[in-house]
Amino acid sequence: MGEKGKVYIIGAGPGDPGLITLRGAACIGEADVIIYDHLVGQEILRHAGEKARRIYAGKQGGDHTLSQQEINHRLVEEARRGNVVARLKGGDPFIFGRGGEEAEALREQGIPFEVIPGVTSAVAVPAYAGIPLTHRNHTSTVAFVTGHEDPTKEKSDIDWAALAGIGTLVFLMGVKNLPAIAENLIRCGKPAETPAALIRRGTTPDQETLTATLGEIAQKAVKRRFAPPAILVVGGVVGLRETMNWFETRPLFGRGVVITRPEAQAGELAALLRARGASVIHFPVIRIAPPESWERLDQAFDKLATYNWIVFTSANGVSSFFRRLRERGMDIRELKGIRIATIGPATAAAVERLGIRVDLVPEEFISEGVVRAFAGEDLRGCRVLLPRAEEARDVIPAGLAELGASVDVVTAYRTVRSDRDAAELLPLFADGKVDVITFTSPSTVTHFLAIMGPDFRLPAGVRTACIGPVTAAAARKAGLTVDILQERFTIPELVDAIAAHDRSEQTGKAAVSPPDEEP
Repeated sequence: MGEKGKVYIIGAGPGDPGLITLRGAACIGEADVIIYDHLVGQEILRHAGEKARRIYAGKQGGDHTLSQQEINHRLVEEARRGNVVARLKGGDPFIFGRGGEEAEALREQGIPFEVIPGVTSAVAVPAYAGIPLTHRNHTSTVAFVTGHEDPTKEKSDIDWAALAGIGTLVFLMGVKNLPAIAENLIRCGKPAETPAALIRRGTTPDQETLTATLGEIAQKAVKRRFAPPAILVVGGVVGLRETMNWFETRPLFGRGVVITRPEAQAGELAALLRARGASVIHFPVIRIAPPESWERLDQAFDKLATYNWIVFTSANGVSSFFRRLRERGMDIRELKGIRIATIGPATAAAVERLGIRVDLVPEEFISEGVVRAFAGEDLRGCRVLLPRAEEARDVIPAGLAELGASVDVVTAYRTVRSDRDAAELLPLFADGKVDVITFTSPSTVTHFLAIMGPDFRLPAGVRTACIGPVTAAAARKAGLTVDILQERFTIPELVDAIAAHDRSEQTGKAAVSPPDEEP
């Protein structure tokens, strides 16, 4: 048997993927095997390496995929095979998470382990509901209690009399036993009028908060059909929620937004949407692939010094161009004397990150804008290189040719359909979890509809948001209604437009979609 591996027992945080610790994320990326619980979101698993093996060990509503004994055994066996194992547990592994039992099992078998603390839901969830657990005007004492105690036991292990005298009480996993919890606290002296709050799916865009008095909270929970996972907070600090509720008041809170662009390029859009409170649904319908042949681009590299301009129309074109340049044993010094134009600021940023200055960015971030921006340049006798996607409009080469330029159009990359399946998205539509679908290029429209199938119809109430008139035209041509189209064709402006449209719908104002435009 080879050298022993190691186990990281990692607290994955309460649900918000931004609350994983830096150390936790690094250890996930190092792992050969990921063993994760039900409350660990897919966003957290994105930190894993491509080759990491994933093992689901969660439980929901008492239904165990793997028993605790089986989990302990699996941790030991995987480490004995020499694997680095990331054991991901919701919240903090040592706060009602049975992480201590797993650590004991590993130590007994001589397996090296490390504990990575996590942000516990006991603290984070009330904070996201606008409830500080301590406040100098209310209380300086707080207790954390498991609510997952069998109410049929003859004698409770919980000292209810002691708890009744503590300022703030936080019960984890207490929804099923809520009536018994409230009854015991009131019986032991906690006033029935004490403010209480139930917080469901805390720190996520699905967060739901129910407030009532301690005497009424159980009845109201039944009426609202309040289901786990949820946390119960009891104490005067619950009343501060009216002034401190920050998370649930964000402009896109609870809105489900689908991102169809390639996953590697979705970071900025996803981050901006999350910052506004949206639930981000990654459904990349395209992936970027190299051209079927590099011959044309290689020929352009062989005569690179003869070009006066290079025009980049996407960040993908930039990355593909310079990747191939390096593969040829060349570098940015080959571009000496060549001027650079880009279709917009995002593409310009991709160029400038390489240490290359961009000479021309049009005011309108579309192909027509590029041509108009060149109108002031003397292109007679100039040679222009246009590395771009395999399928693209001919507005730029035709327009620059009319201005006197000789334009070489070469394929730098292709957009091809991803391997995603309609079955991933259809249940979310059925459950009303999707409010907006974003399209950032005509190819995302085409491939989205191809994946969803010929019988797919966008459910009523789901809005489409397009970046730019060309994408919008492709969506309309495909039979979709374009509900959201911003004035400036950038990712931040797209998010602003989604928020503005949602705000107008909430206030009853009709949002006017821009007129149809030619592709």
